[in-house]
Amino acid sequence: MITGSIASSLQGEPRATHDIDLVVSIDASAIDALRAAFPPPRFYLDERAAGEAIRTAGMFNVIDTEEGDKIDFWLLTDEPFDRTRFARRQAEDVLEVRIFVSAPEDTILAKLRWAKLSGGSEKHVLDALRIYEVQAGALEIAYLDEWAERLGVAELWRRVQAQAETL
Repeated sequence: MITGSIASSLQGEPRATHDIDLVVSIDASAIDALRAAFPPPRFYLDERAAGEAIRTAGMFNVIDTEEGDKIDFWLLTDEPFDRTRFARRQAEDVLEVRIFVSAPEDTILAKLRWAKLSGGSEKHVLDALRIYEVQAGALEIAYLDEWAERLGVAELWRRVQAQAETL
């Protein structure tokens, strides 16, 4: 499932980024498929780090050694928010390819959670704000209110609502 800046660019205001964040539910057998999909020398995949991330529900990445871009693979955890947002992912067709993207509400919540964890990163708050502005009429506000409280980001969520200029 695509999340992070790519998801917020699809759902809100596009912005430049050099990484793709994916939440994945995979096991160790997927490492061979990843190596085949991202072959060296162009791509760097630390297979030991990937195996450890799969065992511990952590994160690993694939780096494009020519362009410097990277894909961060975040393993699906048993945390209620992670399970809920993964179940709510939405299928979209982009350039004739079917992809799964975090629902806009979940992208907002994840961005606010990252803002809090990073000490108030305005980049994440602005991403959440732009999604809210673009998607305002289609968002499940009660869901956002509930999860903002549960995730400890209710104050940031209220700030986004107060600053919004809905389209």
